[in-house]
Amino acid sequence: MAARNTVCLWYDKDAEAAARFYVETFPDSTMGAIHRAPADYPSGKAGDVLTVEFTVAGIPCIGLNGGPTFRHSEAFSFQIATEDQAETDRLWNAIVGNGGQESACGWCKDRWGLSWQITPRALTAAIAAGGEEAKRAFAAMMTMRKIDVAAIEAARRG
Repeated sequence: MAARNTVCLWYDKDAEAAARFYVETFPDSTMGAIHRAPADYPSGKAGDVLTVEFTVAGIPCIGLNGGPTFRHSEAFSFQIATEDQAETDRLWNAIVGNGGQESACGWCKDRWGLSWQITPRALTAAIAAGGEEAKRAFAAMMTMRKIDVAAIEAARRG
């Protein structure tokens, strides 16, 4: 049964490639149906891939090949909680190393312009602790691109 609420992600023409990358990269991700256009449309031809159903990290999505009109922005991102530095490194390196781009504070963009927050649980716990502990961890995070779990934990301890 199809999900009642699905995230629809607009791509120029690479929805299938993006979906396959996400499925290969993130646990709890699967490919679903690929639907082809029944007729020509402004940015494609009959038979072109129009939509791709997939799940990324447990979230049902549809990739729409809608053409170049709209672009992704940081106003939408996937936040992926990681368990340790190894998982953080693996996901960050997969995104950035596949034509993506680093940003600040655990954010990066994939090669299609979609934003990701690769967020170790250690950072979330440090911020949730509140007080001086959270301030120290937050200040450390503000200097980072990819989150360094050991540095966050050291800052948390003071």
